[in-house]
Amino acid sequence: MTPEALKDLRKELVCTAKELATTLGIEQSTVLAWEKGELFPTKQYVDKMEALRAKGPSSIVKKSKGGDPIKALTDPELWEIFRKLAAHKKLRDEVKKLAAAYKDPAADE
Repeated sequence: MTPEALKDLRKELVCTAKELATTLGIEQSTVLAWEKGELFPTKQYVDKMEALRAKGPSSIVKKSKGGDPIKALTDPELWEIFRKLAAHKKLRDEVKKLAAAYKDPAADE
């Protein structure tokens, strides 16, 4: 895959180099090196990128920017934390102290 083809792929997938790297499970610096032609992706990564292309932009892992808290409910890690909070009072107490420093998103409504 040429540097130009990689840039075209990112445009097609509507993603940043960091988002593509996260989705592929690699460092952003690697994707940037591919785009500069300093390195070239192995067949394994070319195949992964072609699979992403076939699935479209929804296949890219996007980092939440704090936007819609309802979207966070689809995150399996959130539910793991919730299960732990429900099961362990000491953890709930510790989290309550930590959470006091954060603004409640519901206050914006």
